Amino acid sequence: MDKLRTMLKLQQQLNDATNGINWEVGTTKNGKKINWKRCIYMECAEMIDCFAWKHWKNIDAQPDYDNLQIEVVDVWHFVMSFALETYKTNKLGSIETLAEQIAQMPNFELLQEPLEAFEEEMLILITIEAVMRDALEIRASLTKLLFDFFELCRLTKLDMATLYRLYVGKNILNQFRQDHGYKEGHYVKIWNGLEDNAVMKQLWESDAQMSPEVLYAGLKRRYEAL
Repeated sequence: MDKLRTMLKLQQQLNDATNGINWEVGTTKNGKKINWKRCIYMECAEMIDCFAWKHWKNIDAQPDYDNLQIEVVDVWHFVMSFALETYKTNKLGSIETLAEQIAQMPNFELLQEPLEAFEEEMLILITIEAVMRDALEIRASLTKLLFDFFELCRLTKLDMATLYRLYVGKNILNQFRQDHGYKEGHYVKIWNGLEDNAVMKQLWESDAQMSPEVLYAGLKRRYEAL
């Protein structure tokens, strides 16, 4: 449960820094409305684009499984944010309480044992769309959303260790983006033909012992070299 607790705390810190304290009321420090459910289903749509789902275009293209995992981690940011908002606004307890409740979910334990291969494409797509439906509900069930999300993690070979590592990497990338003009609109996302997500993943996987601070420094070197 330590990894889960750490990720929730990192997400709280990122949201506090990006959106301002008390973002849980649904508005950023700049007066912009926040809708985590919309963030979830829009990111899920991007996830679907990792597959050659269009029957009229690139019909023989193979799924982009590396990017698929990154997209799942992107959705995890917003699922956690929705959970943190739900617990704060409904006075359900602390981050510690939230972590304990999530850890007790019936399919959370399945994330401790990764699949040897990605699940069949259609089953992954069905599960992505289940997460989308959860987010589109007017009174979305956090429990149902988490259940379907963890099933999606399992089908896409994201055990807890991998989810944690990719989340921390993306968390650092998000901090880097904010520090380099992402919100203002002048951040460059494509680095020499690669999306910054892919660059982050390359750096993060190049050294199993790399710290988040070293990852940030590596991103900075690559970005300044553009």
